[in-house]
Amino acid sequence: FLFGTLLWPQVLQRWRELEAAGEKPQPALFEAMDEVLDAQRGQLAIPRRYDGMIKEIWALQPRFEQRGGQRPYRLLEHPRFRAAYDFLLLRAESGEVPTELGEWWTRFQDVDDDKRAAMLVADSAPKPRRKRKRKKPGEAAGETPPA
Repeated sequence: FLFGTLLWPQVLQRWRELEAAGEKPQPALFEAMDEVLDAQRGQLAIPRRYDGMIKEIWALQPRFEQRGGQRPYRLLEHPRFRAAYDFLLLRAESGEVPTELGEWWTRFQDVDDDKRAAMLVADSAPKPRRKRKRKKPGEAAGETPPA
């Protein structure tokens, strides 16, 4: 947790640089994580067994912003939720993310299921509709087209 907290500003800076260069957010974050950890290996003796934990805490940060549908429930069940949540609160205290986000997650953990459902943010993007295959005339009745 401590390594993740200390190295986060470098990850965040590199993540933003990669996004500005046209990289998609998730791959940019993972590339930034790898680059920062690799660069720090020459300066700090970070045991490799901590890499997974550090990366999980970092990777969960964007998921805290998704407060609609089943995502918050799945995030609550994640084994590293508590560490990632504590890290989110530190980010909120520093002004990196709105304090409202940390407060929302604090309330979401403490209320019952009915209140949780009421707290969910409606998805702003409509769900993509599936396009149906159009059937040619005559195929609808089960007829097969002549070969």
